[in-house]
Amino acid sequence: MIVYIGVSVFLLMIAYFFYISYKNEKRYQKERKESRYKRQERKRTESTPAPKETSAPSPRKKVERERPAAPSRTTTVPPKEAPAQVQEKTAPEAVRKSAKEPEKPQKSIPVSLGNYPDFSHARLLKMGLSEEEAQEFVAELIPQIETQIPLIEEALTRSDFHAMERLTHSIKGSSTTVGSGGVSDLLVDFNTYLKSGTEPAIIEAYIKELKHYCHALEAQYRS
Repeated sequence: MIVYIGVSVFLLMIAYFFYISYKNEKRYQKERKESRYKRQERKRTESTPAPKETSAPSPRKKVERERPAAPSRTTTVPPKEAPAQVQEKTAPEAVRKSAKEPEKPQKSIPVSLGNYPDFSHARLLKMGLSEEEAQEFVAELIPQIETQIPLIEEALTRSDFHAMERLTHSIKGSSTTVGSGGVSDLLVDFNTYLKSGTEPAIIEAYIKELKHYCHALEAQYRS
């Protein structure tokens, strides 16, 4: 009788696990549609050409109808304008042409990286699993993450941000189901950034931290 109850509880836990995965997938589809809409809006905004600035036509001097009389021998020719005066007149225009555009601020690495708490499988214990069963679930999560990391790096070389978002979403759902903290919290932030972020330096920092926390998880549950 006790064995039957234990098997029933275990089957219920498995069903609950699949139910959580199903909810995560539904949420992912919704977030994916919203992200795709935002990207389309951003591309549409960037592709719209800015209106060209038209410079005001310089006023033309009126041409005198009457032809001026030729200067006599005694007429003195006015001295040519000094180079300093010419330079003084053209200086503002040169300054305007040489004015530099303000530099765009560089995107900084998120401060949350490297500051995640230790991973905990207390969530599985609250679901009714034993300590041994919970550790087995976490141990199965480690090879899933290790398999996805090279695929994420390969997608980065192709600048395929959608593929990276999809890959991180898959392992994020599995990790948040079995525990919190550590690699689980990192994957939540990583996947959230990939919904709209495309800065390669930030993505490389997330991948580096993902490897670090995956090794920490392996040392914690495979020792």
